[in-house]
Amino acid sequence: MSVVPIGFYGQDYDDDGNQVPEPGARVVRLADVTPERVRWLWPGRLPLGKLVVLDGDPGVGKSALTLDWAARVSTGSPWPDRAPCPQGDVLLLSAEDGLADTIRPRLDAAGADPARVHALTEVVTLGDQGQALARPPVIPADLHLAEDVISGHGVRLALIDVLMAYLSGEVNSNKDQDVRRALHAMASMADRTGCCIVAVRHLNKTSGASAMYRGGGSIGIIGAARSALIAAADPDDEEGRRRILAPVKVNIAAMPPALAYQLVPDDLHGCARVQWLGGSDQTASGLLGDPAAAEERTERDEAAEWLTGWLTDRDGESTAAEAFRAARADGISERTLKRARARAGVTSQRQGFAGGSVWRLSPSGPHSGHSGHAPEPGPDGPDGGPNDGGGLFTARASGKRNDPA
Repeated sequence: MSVVPIGFYGQDYDDDGNQVPEPGARVVRLADVTPERVRWLWPGRLPLGKLVVLDGDPGVGKSALTLDWAARVSTGSPWPDRAPCPQGDVLLLSAEDGLADTIRPRLDAAGADPARVHALTEVVTLGDQGQALARPPVIPADLHLAEDVISGHGVRLALIDVLMAYLSGEVNSNKDQDVRRALHAMASMADRTGCCIVAVRHLNKTSGASAMYRGGGSIGIIGAARSALIAAADPDDEEGRRRILAPVKVNIAAMPPALAYQLVPDDLHGCARVQWLGGSDQTASGLLGDPAAAEERTERDEAAEWLTGWLTDRDGESTAAEAFRAARADGISERTLKRARARAGVTSQRQGFAGGSVWRLSPSGPHSGHSGHAPEPGPDGPDGGPNDGGGLFTARASGKRNDPA
């Protein structure tokens, strides 16, 4: 940010007329501020120079997700939605996983360039007798050391996994004032360096609350973040494998769509890696059982029942356009009907190059609780690329695509 300060209130001068810095208020006239556009590491999700929060329960793959991001940044490979990713270095602060047996294998499985990934593991100080003492880094006291690494290596993405493990003992994570002071220092560092800082949190045990309040610690944590994401199990997946990465808040852009993924074994490296499955209609509130989301699911169930009956009266098939018109006449929105189609077990197939879609009722009937069945061919296929009609593709950070699984 380019600014010209017009004064430091409390500032004094020496006998020679030189300004003597003293504590005081820094005042900036907005006419002297040069407007800038937000720069993105991942458009809509990971802004450069800002603080981001990623929330989720243990077991949903938060660490695997962030290492997938690290791999893409280290190689400059496209994001899962095919958005371009600027190449740069990555800084890791990991309190829960080993470097040799967990982090390095996961990075290799994701196709990372390990020469561009750095881990801040310890801070060395001198004891009373001059002996070297090693301790974990703490926030905010050691942020200046992290900033030296970020500036010295051109780090674009810094991952703190998990945030609570690095807050100093003087910071009460449930006290709003303590948290905001600590995170203000982090946000200022991000702004100075242009680095995107992602802080990972576990969810608290409060059920039924808005996703905004489900992350561990004070509400001030997500309040300080400019973007917040949540990783959770897909409640519509009967097999229990599919996960969803959904936005909770984005202060500086439109909310991006949710993305589906799953963790798959990588036998070569002996670990799990992320397999992206394309877009999802899930929302952060819906993933966590928000009462408003439950009402939305009820509407979807009713729409699925309506669609099943409507198609049955038409020998099991109709054009999508006719279904939308009939649904609107009965008070069902197009968005709700689209989500109900998978619930009802209705497949969709394009007719000809310029033709519309034909919806057909599956002989097996509705798929209660299952979403994401039979995706339409089109540009929004799995992993953000062309859809071949439903096959799953594995996206590595190298940008290569494997054969359908």
